[in-house]
Amino acid sequence: MNELEQQFLQQLENKLWNAADKLRATLDAAQYKHAVLGLIFVKYVSDAFSLRQDDIKAELTNPEHEYYLDPQGLSAEELAEEIAAELEQRDYYTEQNVFWLPPESRWQFLQNNAPLAIGSVELTIAGKPKKITSVGHLIDTVLEGIERDNPKLKGVLNKSYSALRIDQAKLVELINLIATIPFNHKTLNSKDILGHVYEYFLGQFALAEGKKGGQFYTPASIVTLIVEMIEPFEGRVYDPAMGSGGFFVQSEKFIERHAGQHAIDPRTQKQKSPFTAKNTTTPHGSWRQ
Repeated sequence: MNELEQQFLQQLENKLWNAADKLRATLDAAQYKHAVLGLIFVKYVSDAFSLRQDDIKAELTNPEHEYYLDPQGLSAEELAEEIAAELEQRDYYTEQNVFWLPPESRWQFLQNNAPLAIGSVELTIAGKPKKITSVGHLIDTVLEGIERDNPKLKGVLNKSYSALRIDQAKLVELINLIATIPFNHKTLNSKDILGHVYEYFLGQFALAEGKKGGQFYTPASIVTLIVEMIEPFEGRVYDPAMGSGGFFVQSEKFIERHAGQHAIDPRTQKQKSPFTAKNTTTPHGSWRQ
């Protein structure tokens, strides 16, 4: 990671934690952690969805691509309608391992309607009118839509925002804050940004929780030291008390750093290093399709 990438992540860390800590107010760190990380997940999958939409648009208008949409015989308005309809085809997304998001589970829908939900508002959800009674209820509805259309996530997401005892206006502020997280960068992969933000927040929340915070989170510095000691060039890494999956992530980074010295493909981790991460539930593994 070069200096500019480190600076980007450092600035992101400082902005997010300082702002999020001000919003915490009536919740303890253990509760607020889930509120923040759940919304970060929604923002991440929504950004991935939007990027795929941009790619599809380019493919539909590229005469050399197999998905090219011939505009012959169509007016500009008809062509726009055809493209809009194609953008709602699920297969375009799943073929690239991007989660399909129904309209009511996309970030823009959440951010646009969150202020309206402070009182109560009727919105169209899955093609039907539904009364949304709070911002927390709206977030739960967004998460329900993601689970409904992506069976592998069923029962995984934390849909308990309605039960949070927090000022609804504060939840809107939190949504607007997380909207500023850019899951795209010229040189950093979106999954790397997500993993960094996720790991950073877990560390900060563990500190805020005090001595009990260490029950579910091992500081990155300790994880890195252990990985450097075991040198996982061969075999499997097994973490029976896995929480955030830091040992698996750091093992992967270790392989990448030393790949050249040991004739290892850092992407496939094959040849001299049959390293595999078993039962991984980190953002790198479980937050993609």
